[in-house]
Amino acid sequence: MTGQRKPRGPYRKSAERREQILQAAYEAIDEHGERASLQDIADRVGVTQPALTYYFPTRDDLLLAVLERRDALGKATASAASAGSTMIDGMVASARHTTDHPGLAKLYVTLSAAATDPGSPAYEHFRNRYRTLADEVTRDFEAQQQAGSLRDDEPADHLARALLAVLDGLQIQWMHDPTVDIAAIAETFTRLLGLTGTSESVAHEDRSAV
Repeated sequence: MTGQRKPRGPYRKSAERREQILQAAYEAIDEHGERASLQDIADRVGVTQPALTYYFPTRDDLLLAVLERRDALGKATASAASAGSTMIDGMVASARHTTDHPGLAKLYVTLSAAATDPGSPAYEHFRNRYRTLADEVTRDFEAQQQAGSLRDDEPADHLARALLAVLDGLQIQWMHDPTVDIAAIAETFTRLLGLTGTSESVAHEDRSAV
């Protein structure tokens, strides 16, 4: 029985080019925030601006793809930090990841605010993102409550939404005042929730909220 074949020929080259463009956009926005120009991104890859639209038809498509990569890397950072440790460690690591990449943080805040308009190209993306995050954190918190490591006098879904609101709010405050220590304040909030550790059944997806 043979394994799954890797893409070959033009398809593989197309996938590699798309990855190059996405990585270049990630790096450009990490450095310059939303001010990063398409020309800068194209120059980093060695293609023309029109060539970018073959892989990402609009600027919004490219920016949303960058945010999806940011989320994935944030989850990986949190999961690695909290493996065999505590949920708090994962949250703190994710918060540090946010402050280490201010350009990406600014892009997230800017797009999420604009996406409250149903006419925004990013509206569905952020609505689905928050629904998914809230569901994931709620399941985590329900497991924590059953394990006795999270206060159970409030509904898990309410606590989950409160956590996401605190993390997003801290991110905005930090953008206005870089002395705000997101990680330390997030850790304080987890103690208010009564988070004392983690259980084997608890996942770690919620740390991507920052």
